[in-house]
Amino acid sequence: MKKLSRRDFFAPMVTASIGLSFVKKAVATPNKLIGKRVGIIGLDTSHSVAFTKSLLRGDAAFKGYKVVAAYPKGSLDIVSSTERIPGYVEEVKKMGVEIVNSIGQLLEKVDVVLLETNDGRRHLEQAIEVFKSGKRTFIDKPIAASLNDAKAIFKAAEKYKVPTFSASSLRFATGMMEIKNGSIGKVGGADTFSPMKFEKTHPDLFWYGIHGVEMLFTVMGTGCESVQRTIGEDQEVFTAKWKDGRIGTFRGIKNGKQDYGGTAFGEKGISPLGPYNGYDPLLVEIINFFESGISPVDENETLEICAFMEAADLSKKRGGKSVSLNEVGL
Repeated sequence: MKKLSRRDFFAPMVTASIGLSFVKKAVATPNKLIGKRVGIIGLDTSHSVAFTKSLLRGDAAFKGYKVVAAYPKGSLDIVSSTERIPGYVEEVKKMGVEIVNSIGQLLEKVDVVLLETNDGRRHLEQAIEVFKSGKRTFIDKPIAASLNDAKAIFKAAEKYKVPTFSASSLRFATGMMEIKNGSIGKVGGADTFSPMKFEKTHPDLFWYGIHGVEMLFTVMGTGCESVQRTIGEDQEVFTAKWKDGRIGTFRGIKNGKQDYGGTAFGEKGISPLGPYNGYDPLLVEIINFFESGISPVDENETLEICAFMEAADLSKKRGGKSVSLNEVGL
């Protein structure tokens, strides 16, 4: 009979131990983020960093969602945006976000998407690639750089049966939802204001004035039929008429104190709009949307906002004459 060596005696125990360690590892470290992995497209806006930081805090309202990967591009030829990318890449990497080289790679690693690219002209192309994967998608403002592209985005979402929505964070500023839900009765009119910055690649209001425009539509709702633009050196005023006779205005601030706000005039009261309270209220709505697939913003309202902004540009070209939203293709 062969005499067993010390090595022969302990080999089965070592093998078993190694096998057991593998089993323990597999059981003990499941990916708890499956279903809640967020991917970002576009590290050319501060929104991407802000959303990543907020989700990293782990507030209960964010329901365990975390940003795990990001594709940096993003704007290609808007210098004010592209120059931000290297710095924002480093910021999100420090928060544990993996940087990938394509949207395709991103989609392999995430469950839902924040399309944050600052350049609205790229949104249609990028959104379609995401929609093909079936992943729910939030598209940051502006949804696109034209009404036609916005329509195409919603048509693509319908084709691929993927829920999507777009919104400015100002839609969820202090008091906005309460007014929208009837706190002062039917809103008979509203005045809003916000900074108005320009980017030559986008129609004037699409780049930044959209914040105040979206506040106006949030409390007034759909049904706007025309807009007239008055241009001053430091401010511009956009006067809009609704089909039921109501009037709303947006004041774009070009110079001077920059802020967001407004006033809503209702059947039961008059209420301020704002102040602005950061990105978290919007992010809560985005997370709820990721969970339910139900958009907090009606598609028709988003399209009407785009039509309003295009009609405002046409009013400018016509010396301040009133322009129908139907004329631009609503």
